[in-house]
Amino acid sequence: MPLMGLIAAALIALSLVWPQGQGDRSWGPFGHMPVQQTPEMKAKIQREKDAAARRDEAAKKAVEAVSQMPSAAPR
Repeated sequence: MPLMGLIAAALIALSLVWPQGQGDRSWGPFGHMPVQQTPEMKAKIQREKDAAARRDEAAKKAVEAVSQMPSAAPR
């Protein structure tokens, strides 16, 4: 049991300094700026969102154009 308590305490201490969670900076000297929060990455994410919106709009226009085409005459 004492070994399990020691392991639990070590894991709790590790959890305080290792993972940064959901993009938040760890406290004290252990953390660093998450990559997702850097200006370069924020700009890249925004460009990807804009490109996805453009592709979505183009797909909607293509579907609308196809649905407005007259259907082929039966043979």
